[in-house]
Amino acid sequence: MEESIIREIHVLSNRICRLLDNSPELRLLEEATGKNTWIIGYIAQNEGTDVYQRDLENQFGITRSTASKVVNRMVKKGLIERQSVPEDARLKKLVLTERSREIHQRMEAEFRDMEDTLRAGFTEREVEQLRVYFHKMQNNVKKKEERRND
Repeated sequence: MEESIIREIHVLSNRICRLLDNSPELRLLEEATGKNTWIIGYIAQNEGTDVYQRDLENQFGITRSTASKVVNRMVKKGLIERQSVPEDARLKKLVLTERSREIHQRMEAEFRDMEDTLRAGFTEREVEQLRVYFHKMQNNVKKKEERRND
């Protein structure tokens, strides 16, 4: 029987998460869970641009309630802050704290290493094609979600 794509993605995701979670460098950062590190990385990459909770929902494909819970926990841990924006008092942009900036610096090396591990044996063209496939799959799933929500 042919292996299913969903199973293969699930297994790969679990292995990546396990390797990162057991990284000696990242284990020192007990207050930052796997999801926290991705969010910190996203906010850091978009420094200079206001990042809002809805951006996390869109970027990571998570629900509004999940994003709210994760953001609230990260605020309590002192990893991010919510700051008002002058244009709209209801909006709160998400900003890294000094502690999360330190975490981000440590994470970067681990993520680069994981990226190198995943790319090993692939040409740049193959990596680019893989990205195309992932984007197509993400769009397929997004369309199905939208149909279910209609």
